[in-house]
Amino acid sequence: MHSVLASPGEKVLLLGNEAVARGALETGVSFAVGYPGTPSTEIIETLVTASKYYDIYVEWFVNEKVALEGAIGASMCGARSMAVMKHVGVNVAADPLMSLGYSGVEGGLVIVTADDPSAHSSQNEQDNRLYGLHSYIPVLEPCCPQEAKDIVSLAYSVSEKYSTAVFLRLTTRISHVRGNVTLGEICLPRKGKEFSRKYERWVLLPVNSRRLHQEAIERIDNISKQSFFEGFDLIEVGNIDKVILTSGVAYTYVKEAIKRLNVEKIPTIIKTIMPYPLSKYIAEQAFRYGKEGILVVEELEPVIETQLKIYADDLNYESTIIGKKYVPRILELNVDKVSNCIAKFLNIKYKEPSTLTYECLPPRPPTLCPGCGHRSTYYAIKIASMKSKADIVYPGDIGCYTLGYFPPLNLVDISYAMGSGLGIGCGIAKSSDHVVIATIGDSTFYHAGIPALINAVYNNIGIILVVMDNMITAMTGHQPHPGTGFNAKATVRKRILIEDIAKSVGVEFLEVIDAYNVSKLIEKIEEAISYVQKESKPAVIIARKRCALMDVREKMKRKERIKKYQVIENKCIGCKICINMFGCPAIVEKEGNKAMIIEDLCVGCGVCSDICPVKAIIPKS
Repeated sequence: MHSVLASPGEKVLLLGNEAVARGALETGVSFAVGYPGTPSTEIIETLVTASKYYDIYVEWFVNEKVALEGAIGASMCGARSMAVMKHVGVNVAADPLMSLGYSGVEGGLVIVTADDPSAHSSQNEQDNRLYGLHSYIPVLEPCCPQEAKDIVSLAYSVSEKYSTAVFLRLTTRISHVRGNVTLGEICLPRKGKEFSRKYERWVLLPVNSRRLHQEAIERIDNISKQSFFEGFDLIEVGNIDKVILTSGVAYTYVKEAIKRLNVEKIPTIIKTIMPYPLSKYIAEQAFRYGKEGILVVEELEPVIETQLKIYADDLNYESTIIGKKYVPRILELNVDKVSNCIAKFLNIKYKEPSTLTYECLPPRPPTLCPGCGHRSTYYAIKIASMKSKADIVYPGDIGCYTLGYFPPLNLVDISYAMGSGLGIGCGIAKSSDHVVIATIGDSTFYHAGIPALINAVYNNIGIILVVMDNMITAMTGHQPHPGTGFNAKATVRKRILIEDIAKSVGVEFLEVIDAYNVSKLIEKIEEAISYVQKESKPAVIIARKRCALMDVREKMKRKERIKKYQVIENKCIGCKICINMFGCPAIVEKEGNKAMIIEDLCVGCGVCSDICPVKAIIPKS
């Protein structure tokens, strides 16, 4: 059994995300949905495991907007619900989110946003505490896995006391750190009973929304008057009249930095669990203990700092408040950065410790896995493009296939957001003479690609869409989507095929091709280029091949032999097409300009054999 389901009182080692899932179980959550996205994915995955033993509804929804709407619906019936997403997923859910801030909730509703300072696996570093400010929804932020579990109960208490949704803001270093967590009692799920027919709240016509706006302002003001969250907010009194005000993982950096600096004069450290709205009591305590100055340590945007300065004006605080003047506004914080900031604040000298030099390490550029059908699809696009001699732009999208940006493929010119490649491509196609070949993954197509395809059909936009279908949501760890034919619990569901959707919206040029069939792909991409140039209509090619990682795992489970390939050295002419154009990481150059296959990496796809001009690559006997 998963350690997250261990008995009350036990101390177990959990990821921050697993701790949030345990907190949800201890708080009686009965409805939890989301969309996969690093660093948030493990929360729903852990709750899926728990749902085998507890009567809670857990599922992956088609995107974050639908997930939040589902959680809102469950809340309207009195259920305790949770919507889980990474930070950019909140952008997708922003439309219902803004209405939710006005209407409030019936049953408790928590929105988990997993932010990604330093953009480890994301297109930006956005600070979703600002969404709380924008939507009148309070934000809670834990500093460690134990607090990540315990904070869930607090979030539902705040949600139901004030009839508001609550943001639970994680960051990568909280989501993916492991720490000891002491477990509490798992509660029976608090299920919904019947729909609460409070039309004056749920129907956001102007006659209601104007009143609800005022109520939302009053609600957030009342929350800011909450004096102190016992056990979460901390005031550690120092011996000088200076204060460090902090929140979340930054608190742990502050504590470690103070220890490292080894100073005799220690400022008061105040940790707030609620960065928005900043409690008036917390601000008053900061002013009380910080007569000679306050340093605000927070990652990314000056959310706490800005609110504190407003309180300072209202409460006539006259000393200095320093935040982003010392604390970096970009990238995640660490102990070294925070030590440097505190040293400046305390006017002491600090020499950063020497760091590991990476120059001696060999480069490890990100690459598609050996046997990935996306690589063979990109190779086919490259060859077809060269043969057509057309001036082509290649909008990409978010997923494994974004790695097509890197050499030797170099076939992603644009990557903005989920589903944006086709929409941006429509604008390029209508504003230039370029041929546009947009690429998108299967899960991303269901998430956000369908409206742009309908737009291209309806407006007669000549654009090629290549759907790279590996039959799973691969990049985040092989979660299901509507095209897989099974749900989060591996229950069989009706497959909704991409080609059926394309046909239903009126696509006339439609091909479904095995992604390993490079010659067929090249032929059909060439035809598609001619088609869009002549007809000014969209063409769709679905390059389908199951994710190579899943395929290999299934073969290993069945104890099926994986066919390996080898290079016949005396036939290899050293053209390096397999290395410099195809770029499989299982193929390397050896002495004498010859190619060599690393057998441990080869998964037996055979595409290298098909593209070799002299047939020097053959199956190994």
